[in-house]
Parts: sequence; C-alpha cells; structure tokens
Amino acid sequence: MQATLLPIALISTLITNSHADDLTSIGAPRYLAANNMSIATGKPSLVMMSSGSTHIPVWSLSGGTTGQSVAGVVAGFSKEYAAVKIEITVTSNDPTTSPEFEDVYRVHLSQMIEGAPFTSRYHLGKTVRSALPAGPFYSRNIVLESWYEVEPEAPLWIRIQREPGDEGDTFTRPTGLAMVKVTPLKSLAEPRIVQDVPGYNSWPMIQALDDKLVCTYCRGSAHTINEDARGVYARTSTDGGKTWTAETVVAETPGYGEVTVGKGLDSAGAMLLWVRRIGKDWNHDLYRTTDGVNFTLIATPELAIQPMQITDVYSVPEVGLMALWFAGDYSDKPNQSWGTLTSNDDGLTWSQTPVETELTKPNWPTEPSAVYLGDGRILAIARTETGPAQFQITSTDYGKTWTKTQTNIRDIHASTPSLILDEKTGLLSNYYYERGRGILRRRVVDPESVFEHPLNWPDSEAITIASPIAWDSGNANATALGNNHYISFYSGKAPDTSVMVSEFPITAK
Repeated sequence: MQATLLPIALISTLITNSHADDLTSIGAPRYLAANNMSIATGKPSLVMMSSGSTHIPVWSLSGGTTGQSVAGVVAGFSKEYAAVKIEITVTSNDPTTSPEFEDVYRVHLSQMIEGAPFTSRYHLGKTVRSALPAGPFYSRNIVLESWYEVEPEAPLWIRIQREPGDEGDTFTRPTGLAMVKVTPLKSLAEPRIVQDVPGYNSWPMIQALDDKLVCTYCRGSAHTINEDARGVYARTSTDGGKTWTAETVVAETPGYGEVTVGKGLDSAGAMLLWVRRIGKDWNHDLYRTTDGVNFTLIATPELAIQPMQITDVYSVPEVGLMALWFAGDYSDKPNQSWGTLTSNDDGLTWSQTPVETELTKPNWPTEPSAVYLGDGRILAIARTETGPAQFQITSTDYGKTWTKTQTNIRDIHASTPSLILDEKTGLLSNYYYERGRGILRRRVVDPESVFEHPLNWPDSEAITIASPIAWDSGNANATALGNNHYISFYSGKAPDTSVMVSEFPITAK
C-alpha cells in the first residue's frame, strides 16, 4: 500500500471519532478506529491513506504475508445485552482494486472476566470472504461475527486478521483496516419444544399442511442411524408450535433403524416423507399423509446407486416431483456421488440420474435443499463435509444439467441448509444450524443476485440459540405457514435430545 507512515501520536491528533459519545453510552455501538488498535501479530503498518484533501488512518494488512493482525479492547455492555456483532470497515488505494478479486478476514474474540484467565472466553471466528469494491478508495463494511455471546460489563478484546493464505483471498495487494464496529444485541427468542421425552429425539422434518404444522422426527438411544430401537414419529400443531398433538407412529419396522431424511408436497397438496430404513438391507421408503397423523407407505424405489439420503421433494414444471440425493461413505476415497430423482406420478415411481460420481469428500455436496425459481431454473444449497463454505448448485434446464460452485457462506459446521422461496416477496431464505456453537442462522437474498454470483450471499443473522454440543444438535429444516417461517432442529446432550421449532417472521422487501 503506497501511503505515508505517520507517527501514532500525530495520527491520534488528526483522527476524529464521530461516535465518541457512543464509547461511554451503554447500548449504542462501540467503535475502534485505527489509532485505537495496536499490533497483535506480524508487522502490519499504521499508515495514512490519502486522496486529495481526505486523509484516513488505516492499518495496512498484507495481501501476501500471513499472520498480520491488530487488536483493541472495548468496554463491556450492560446486562440487557446478550451478544455483540462485529463489523469492520476496509478500503484500498491500489489501482488494481476490482470486484474480480476477493479478500478474506476473521476476528478473534475474548473477554476479560474477573476471576478467570482472559483466554477463557476465546473464540476464533470463521473466515469471511467478500469481493472487493468497484475501485480504489471505495469502502466496504464486512460483518465478521453476527453473534458472539458476552458476559455483561466485561471488557471485550478484539483482534482482526487478514488471511492471505486462504484460497479465497485472491487480492495480493495490501488493504487498509479503518474501523471496527461493535454492536450490542439483546437475547433471541427461545425455541418451542416439539418433543422432549427421554431418548435421542433427532433429525426432524417440518411441513406446513393446510393450516397446520406437521413435525416428523425419529428417536433412538444415541447418534446412530441403524439401531433397531430407532423409529419415526409425528406431531401436529395448529397454533404455530405452541402446543402439539399426541405423538403418532409413522414407522417402527422390527429389525431396522429408521430416520426422517426428506419431506415435501405432492401435486394434490398431500405431505410426502422420505424415511431411510437400515437393517439387513438399506432402503428409502416414501410415505404420504393428508392429515399429519396417518401415514401410508407408497413407494420403496429400487435404485442403481443407493443414496445415503434422499432430500426434500419439490415440484418442477415439465418434470413433476424432484428430489436431490447423495451417496458415499464419507471416506477420503473418490467414491462419493450425487444426483436427482424424478417422479411424474406423484411419487409412486422414481427415476434416478447421477450428476457427479467418483467425487472426493471436499468436492462432495451433501444434504442439499433446492427451490424452483421459474423459467427452468433451480437453485440448491448443499452442506460441505470439509469446509470452508456451503455449495451452491444451479440448473437452467429443469434439472438436466447442473453447475456447482462454493458460496461465501462460511459460518457453518456440518450445517444442513433448508431453503424457502417466498412467493409474495420473491426472497429466498437459507436456514442452517452452526454446530459446535449452537446458533440457528438465516441468510435472506434476492435469488437473482446470487444465481450466477454465489459469493454474493448477504450476512447471516442469528435466529435462536441452543445446544453447542456439535453432534447432539443441528439439522435445520424449514417450512412456511401464514406470515411466518418455522424451523425445526434438535438440541441437547446424549443420550437425551429434544426436537425444537423456532418461529420467525417472513422478511418483506
């Protein structure tokens, strides 16, 4: 970065923090300007970036040297706040600055709590990848963390680091960190309980059926898929998940473990439910219900490639019903695959088409969720088993051919996506659960802005907080009813976990 290095004392006299009053007011955002931070690691430079009569002090972070970071401390927040959001403002004066390049940042966080080491609340943020602006001297605001739970009134330590070693950081020139914004957030709404009887209640699927919610789930003794004790059950609600009818049995086949894996509607508006059944052999059974209480087995397709899972069913004009599947053993061998299933008779029979085979695990999209956008276009988001970001898969020819790319959705960990396309607003919501932190998240976007630009997904927002135990919680699945979205997931600590549901209003344009 070509800029003049000035003494820190001089910079302190030049900069004016327009939010200085916020630094002492409880509840308002706190700000760290460049001169409020110091070197934490490496050798970043505090410089003055100038253009005409405008001079901005920034920390110059290298696009080639790894390990450069700066840090600062802000005062704690009052007890009415439960978490904070961290944003940075960055810019560049390099003439090659262009949206064809991206850079990557992350935040390190901790708090200074009395009676505990200041490392006790350390959190390493996920890397955040974004495109550069249209040209030099443009500013970008980048959210590095949308929900970090805080202890009230304890000072918050913040370290900002650029990650030029990340494959997503393609801009080799320095960038300038000008500001860090810390916004306090109040507690999130608590989820509602669908089922919490003893046992491993897990992997729910939720579907709006007429004026009710139908939540299906399975229960066993542990995080296993093939134990004989695992069966599939259902409950319904007509008051947005506040109360639920008595549990009914969907499937309890002797000698098999059964798991809910996908849901949807047929052309008549009846609910369809995929159940994976594993015992002496491996099957996927499709059930149909018109009331959410009585389920009828309508198909057990014999498939050339036996899927690990068949996912949610959706309608595609000129095709009928479609569901995506994936198959593999999660090993490092190139034997993973995925593809489509289609039905033109409302699920009685299915045709299987592989899309990609002999994939390695890093290139394998799993547990996808898809929506039909119109004009032959389909958009799907899929989980990644290795990171760093969810996949986006698109088709422009009714699912005959597909294009797979990585997104900028990185605040994930074994995070199964669930998509809802709102017909009124045209907005697409992607719900997913960040395992290991216990955060149910959502990103909302106009699908036109990401269909050909998968790195343009907007920032996530936290919906609710649940168990941070990585494999004893997760698997978001969403549906829309009235003016709200309902997102089911499971949460707890083995051997007992619960099925939960969160209600969240549909976002208007």
